[in-house]
Amino acid sequence: MQFSEEQKAILEKIFAEAFARGQAAATTDATGAHREEVHGTAIADLSREEVWKFEEHGLDIWEKLVHHAGANKFPEGGDVFRFKFHGLFYVAPAQNSFMLRLRIAGCKLSSTQAEAIAEIAERWGAGTIDATTRGNFQIREIQPANIIAVLTRLADAGLTSKGSGADNIRNITSAPTSGFDPNEVIDVLPFALSLHHYILNNREFYDLPRKFNISFDNGGAISVAVDTNDIGFVPVKIRGDAEIADGVYFRVLVAGITGHQRCARDAGILVKADNAVALAVAMTKVFIAHGDRTNRKRARLVYLVEKWGVEKFLEETQKHLAFRLIYASVDKHPANTFKLPHGHVGVYRQAEPGMNYAGIAVPVGRLTAKQLRGIAQLAAKYGRADLRLTVWQNVVIPYIADTDLAKFKRELSALALGCSDSAVSSGVVACTGNTGCKYAGANTKETALRTMNYLDKRITLDKPINIHFTGCAHSCAQHYVGDIGLMGVPIAGGEGFNIVLGGGLDRMQTIGKEVFWKVPSHDVPKKLEKILKVYQARSASGESFAAFARRHDVKTLQELFV
Repeated sequence: MQFSEEQKAILEKIFAEAFARGQAAATTDATGAHREEVHGTAIADLSREEVWKFEEHGLDIWEKLVHHAGANKFPEGGDVFRFKFHGLFYVAPAQNSFMLRLRIAGCKLSSTQAEAIAEIAERWGAGTIDATTRGNFQIREIQPANIIAVLTRLADAGLTSKGSGADNIRNITSAPTSGFDPNEVIDVLPFALSLHHYILNNREFYDLPRKFNISFDNGGAISVAVDTNDIGFVPVKIRGDAEIADGVYFRVLVAGITGHQRCARDAGILVKADNAVALAVAMTKVFIAHGDRTNRKRARLVYLVEKWGVEKFLEETQKHLAFRLIYASVDKHPANTFKLPHGHVGVYRQAEPGMNYAGIAVPVGRLTAKQLRGIAQLAAKYGRADLRLTVWQNVVIPYIADTDLAKFKRELSALALGCSDSAVSSGVVACTGNTGCKYAGANTKETALRTMNYLDKRITLDKPINIHFTGCAHSCAQHYVGDIGLMGVPIAGGEGFNIVLGGGLDRMQTIGKEVFWKVPSHDVPKKLEKILKVYQARSASGESFAAFARRHDVKTLQELFV
């Protein structure tokens, strides 16, 4: 980035103030010249967002929020970025309003908190709530006059939106069945909650080079998509030997960013369960200190790991730890990554006798305020006032007694919701799309709903399938790891989708391959019908769609599905 003399003068002032606050460092280069740096990067080389952070940090703008609310005024320039530190996204031109993204630790809510969210959406938003692929909620169409009322109502309910956007660690996800899954290796909710509170109370974790995702898998039935995270923890129970003591450990996955066509990979280490949070903190500190602050497109952990190699990344991590890393191959101590396909929808037995959890199908992740309030009341009436969100954009209600299941289902049906769905509908994931996001190239939710309804009337599958609709290359709906993934793109005369086939997560981890480009939105339902019918006709006995797609090259797939 080139700066004018006037801009350089402004930057010098900004960083003189930053230096006085201890946010910048002064060094001497090889020629002996004075050089001011931020996290080892010369001021003149910083990206625009880094300049904005040091001009005024996003955590330090409460008075500005109050002013904007009083004036009913939207932010401009760098303040659009800073407002994201409080979960407030100004989404013009898609909508001339704020989107509020919540932070829901470990994807767990109480009924009281869910009702508060419904109230916020009803009083100050569009009256709808969107579940996301990070196990949290978003509320749209909030006007600036109401932002303080919204944030304080969240706080009253014991919730926060702080750090849910911009250069922060996003919502910490954990398996939605943590604590009651009969097949889990370990309850991981305590780890997610511990890390959540560590982040909230440490300012340095609000100054990352860019966003950061961390997830805890419990080894149970429902996938938490650890493959898509910067750091993922997958549990393994080990019978000790001469090198490793008995106990529950985590295998550690690093550097996932599926929008850039990389799944997280096993780092070759084990960590004792009680040390997992400390390891996540240490790895994040290495990223804070050494991540790229000049190029936003490369300001993710994957690029630091690719630059250094995993070995050096672990060596730098070790410097922040009070315990030694345990190096162990995945072949010798593998984790069980089997997941129940579409296990996030349906009724399943819990570990406790006579108890069940119900995965409620939420079409493309969108609930009305009335529906969310109704779900919260059902959780209190028939469960333990406990709601869990999933990365599949739906809600799980645990602790429903056998004797209450029929009544629960009837009352859920009265909300136009249910606990069962088709092999197609249960696996449809869709981001916000261009009705609410300026980056999206298509209306993902509308196309996804239309496609679901079309396919459900014409296709009966004997194996569940995942179909991911994402609006742009940011891949919030993770289209590269769906059996079928679609990315919105503008086309002549309207909008369309590129189509990716054969992706997968967990045991089926693979980045899908792009097969079709710029398919018009109105043709998507028929195109997917063709793809699925050819799969049914030509697949081997018991063969999944992903396996079928992977055993053919792109040219063959194009010919099969034309």
